Amino acid sequence: MSVGCGSYIMDCPVCKNAMITLELEDVEIDHCLDCGGIWLDAGELELLLDEPDKAKGLLESFTVDSKSAEVKRKCPICDKKMQKVIVGDSEPTLLIDKCRRGDGLWFDKGELHDIFDRAQLDEDNRIQDLLTEMFGHNQD
Repeated sequence: MSVGCGSYIMDCPVCKNAMITLELEDVEIDHCLDCGGIWLDAGELELLLDEPDKAKGLLESFTVDSKSAEVKRKCPICDKKMQKVIVGDSEPTLLIDKCRRGDGLWFDKGELHDIFDRAQLDEDNRIQDLLTEMFGHNQD
């Protein structure tokens, strides 16, 4: 694992502080140390899953929630307001933020873990182990 020090530092869409970039197994994850949120650039969720069919199924399960009362956050890349999308159809409803231009996905603390649990995409706990290794704790 290494901490990225690229030329572009993204600000957290929630608390506006600079995020750090963590890299593990060729997947870069932008992480806010203050709120615990995670930004995945386009294509990084697929790299995390390492199974194109499962990734495609998960992404296709997203439906835009145009009636959400949650504050619309700005994409840390294009600075446009992101869409609130519902992940799957289980209860309680899980909303995440998705860039309208397709730049990436924002997960509040614990949401990435919830998605993998609900969709049963991490049966061998590989992703949870990866996140635990990166963050030093479970993302609950």
